Amino acid sequence: MTNENQELHIIFFPFLANGHIIPCVDLARVFSSRGLKVTIVTTHLNVPLISRTIGKAKINIKTIKFPSPEETGLPEGCENSESALAPDKFIKFMKSTLLLREPLEHVLEQEKPDCLVADMFFPWSTDSAAKFNIPRIVFHGLGFFPLCVLACTRQYKPQDKVSSYTEPFVVPNLPGEITLTKMQLPQLPQHDKVFTKLLEESNESEVKSFGVIANTFYELEPVYADHYRNELGRKAWHLGPVSLCNRDTEEKACRGREASIDEHECLKWLQSKEPNSVIYVCFGSMTVFSDAQLKEIAMGLEASEVPFIWVVRKSAKSEGENLEWLPEGFEERIEGSGKGLIIRGWAPQVMILDHESVGGFVTHCGWNSTLEGVSAGLPMVTWPMYGEQFYNAKFLSDIVKIGVGVGVQTWIGMGGGEPVKKDVIEKAVRRIMVGDEAEEMRSRAKEFGKMARRAVEVGGSSYNDFSNLIEDLKSRAY
Repeated sequence: MTNENQELHIIFFPFLANGHIIPCVDLARVFSSRGLKVTIVTTHLNVPLISRTIGKAKINIKTIKFPSPEETGLPEGCENSESALAPDKFIKFMKSTLLLREPLEHVLEQEKPDCLVADMFFPWSTDSAAKFNIPRIVFHGLGFFPLCVLACTRQYKPQDKVSSYTEPFVVPNLPGEITLTKMQLPQLPQHDKVFTKLLEESNESEVKSFGVIANTFYELEPVYADHYRNELGRKAWHLGPVSLCNRDTEEKACRGREASIDEHECLKWLQSKEPNSVIYVCFGSMTVFSDAQLKEIAMGLEASEVPFIWVVRKSAKSEGENLEWLPEGFEERIEGSGKGLIIRGWAPQVMILDHESVGGFVTHCGWNSTLEGVSAGLPMVTWPMYGEQFYNAKFLSDIVKIGVGVGVQTWIGMGGGEPVKKDVIEKAVRRIMVGDEAEEMRSRAKEFGKMARRAVEVGGSSYNDFSNLIEDLKSRAY
């Protein structure tokens, strides 16, 4: 703990979604560990998640009121995007966050912080902070590669020059000859002008803000870190991987929501397995698969003969005894043989990934999971769903070469056709877990894992960039 930064007060304002809150709290813990005064602003129902994830760090939480159901058209208690997964609900939820502007400004006026770190989905917060002469920093929770792809597709619009959704195009002004299709780009609800405007303003506010914090480390993507800052001219600091602020088993187990499995039971199962023998399968907190797809995953995992931990998002379908999405006798076979563990709901992901028994990760390629996999030194099966996940999948397979895809070409829910079949899943799992190719990938991945840990230690690239950020804020404050 250092004391020279204690005069600086930073307020964090995470978007109300688990995948945004958790890395933002990790980031706040990094600031706190360097001696800064830190406050997180959120709504009442998100406090338990934040409190658990803060752990022993000295961080204040200040609550603001979420708009009422009368104002939002949402049901009572819908204060986190996880409770608004249906498309019509999600758009209402996004619009309702615009009503948080006045309560946030009230906090800024009261607290008078030296800086506001606000999520990308609060573009209006740049102007709110400017009212009180406070710099606003954008936190996307992303790395430089997806930020570069997003910026270049916005600026040059190569997607407008192709004749179909499946015709590939090269992203202009981006190193590495990156090819994409329109099907892999963010699909916006064009009929909803308020939502579209919010996303457009999010892009503009990135340029107007004091700068951007990237959850990454320089050694992972040096070409894109330089490109974003030098060629695209954006002020940015890389402070990641922020998940590495969770040092011990207790911190890793308490990160996020309460786990649906006892951590000791989970560790006991992992400790019964050989090093690098288990594959961890998780698709984030927002993905809901069809029964048909879940069945193919189950059959593919069983056929691979690789021990696995599979996290299935809890839904009404997974509550009953007659689990139609599992092949007959599946649970009895995998549990009886010790070949698999199914976790329904929330899993202590960082704790599992960091265990020596885990040798691979099947992921939806959200940047949090991508970077957590990199930090754990794991090769990955890439199965992108939406958002910038197709870019992250491409990064893993084509740039750092520690990923193998299952061939998904379009957003989930965009009429992607048939489920990914069990044979494809089995083959991808075995490619990253068994044989010479798997060993080569794992060796590369483990090197990145070591670099990630070095980056956040004293004198590392992320540690030093944090010092640069503090100097930038101090020179502005005084």
